[in-house]
Amino acid sequence: MSKDKIAYVCSNCGQESAKWIGKCPNCGQWNTFKEIRIAAYTGTHAARQAATSLRHTNAGEAVSGLANKPQRLRDVSAKDEPRMDMHDDELNRVLGGGLVPGSIVLLGGEPGIGKSTLTLQTILHLSQRILYVSGEESPHQIRMRAERITKDIPENIIILSETSLEHIFEHIKDVKPELVVVDSIQTISTEDVDSSPGSVSQVRECASALLRFAKTSGVPVVLIGHINKEGSIAGPKILEHIVDTVIQFEGDQHYMYRILRSIKNRFGSTSELGIYEMEQQGLRQVSNPSELLLTEDHDGLSGVAISSTIEGVRPFLVETQALVSSAAYGTPQRSATGFDQRRLNMLLAVLEKRVGFKLMQKDVFLNIAGGLRVTDMAMDLSVIAAVLSSNVDTPIEAGWCMCGEVGLSGEVRPVSRIEQRIAEAEKLGFSHIIIPKYNMSGLTGKYAIQLHPVRKVEEALRILFG
Repeated sequence: MSKDKIAYVCSNCGQESAKWIGKCPNCGQWNTFKEIRIAAYTGTHAARQAATSLRHTNAGEAVSGLANKPQRLRDVSAKDEPRMDMHDDELNRVLGGGLVPGSIVLLGGEPGIGKSTLTLQTILHLSQRILYVSGEESPHQIRMRAERITKDIPENIIILSETSLEHIFEHIKDVKPELVVVDSIQTISTEDVDSSPGSVSQVRECASALLRFAKTSGVPVVLIGHINKEGSIAGPKILEHIVDTVIQFEGDQHYMYRILRSIKNRFGSTSELGIYEMEQQGLRQVSNPSELLLTEDHDGLSGVAISSTIEGVRPFLVETQALVSSAAYGTPQRSATGFDQRRLNMLLAVLEKRVGFKLMQKDVFLNIAGGLRVTDMAMDLSVIAAVLSSNVDTPIEAGWCMCGEVGLSGEVRPVSRIEQRIAEAEKLGFSHIIIPKYNMSGLTGKYAIQLHPVRKVEEALRILFG
């Protein structure tokens, strides 16, 4: 590694000098020159050096070919580069089909949710040369975690316990990896910025240097990021702007399910969803979440309705639970877990105004089973059905499910991808499904499941409760 350079700067006017001088030639002050140390390769320069070394070695390109030149848009190649297969169907789906070369991915989540476990278990199945930079754990801790996941540790993974950005780039030049993982970005610091690791300026500069390295060298970089108490990525907002993909790892630690959700993706859809189950040996992919999210036997239980919902491109059935009770303290409570609180209030107002059920003096609690957070509008009908079922203490018969968006006038509005919703309910053995009447016109094919088209909320409730 190159030695640091020594310079002398006047503390009064900022005049620089290669050696110490008693009197400043610029301002004329005596004894104002102070010694400062300048790192040979700091931040951006170190990133450029490492990227140049890797690009020159891997692609056989001359260094002079790295210079950016203006070019016509029509001359730019539109050919997609082959993506890196992560050997994880859920992660590939969220990324949009795999990891793009030269991309930078940010993975965020709560402490202990399984970010490092997910990353480590993914790279253990890859054949590429990988540099895993850990600023939080020792190599021994990482080895113990890897042995819990698999007994066969591959030889292509190199572990580096380091927090200095300049040292990381020096090791990158030596290792020449095909994938770099940084755990976590909040622990990395650069000598360019005089502040503690994790500060806004440190995170911004380190992320910018890693971005420059990824784009110049073509080596993808995965950053693991912490979140603050508000639930957003800790550090500056620009961190989410400069990366290509932002992935949020969600889930309650008391539940076994973990949700991998794409918040931003320049190379794919942001509505994709990956579901994992936390086990002793790591995270297990859930290929059919509907079977896990549904209670085996809810026959005879009021306040339970099944909805056919879509997240991303995946249809699955979700259990909606509601509890309506008399308000004990005068002011009724409205609580929703996994569902938008404001939308629940709106649906309760529709139920009271259009259907005639008085819930003004009732507490209403709503829960989406499995710890999921659902944003699909087609959940409206099942929410209303579950609330009414609990209010009148009448269970919904087994084998019934529904989907439909409810408008303010009480009409059931059409939903998207109705055929997929019906097919998923049919696959799981449901015999009846309530759908919006406007969706019937576009349906093709014959289904074994019986369809019940409705135009208003009253019709749906009359079918369910008589």
